[in-house]
Amino acid sequence: MTTLTLAVFLLGIAVIVVAAVFVAAPLFNPPAPMAPAETPSERDRWLRRKRQAMAAIKDLELDYQMGKLSDEDLGMLRGRFEAQALEAMAALDKEKR
Repeated sequence: MTTLTLAVFLLGIAVIVVAAVFVAAPLFNPPAPMAPAETPSERDRWLRRKRQAMAAIKDLELDYQMGKLSDEDLGMLRGRFEAQALEAMAALDKEKR
């Protein structure tokens, strides 16, 4: 091998090693500490419950229109989710006062 060929070969090896270290470095760093999750307030929990119940009712209506639910199933499930939504709304209304 000539001196020039050896120099290019060593330069190529150096570039590969630097790139490999750069790519692999995050794998060896300790993970950053996560901020503690805030506990949701009572109001947030009721709002989430209301939102979930309303979304479930919309999904039921869509499933019924697509023929996936019978009239009886729609009535039973819709009643349950409406009761949950009304309970959440009442709790939110009571909290305002």
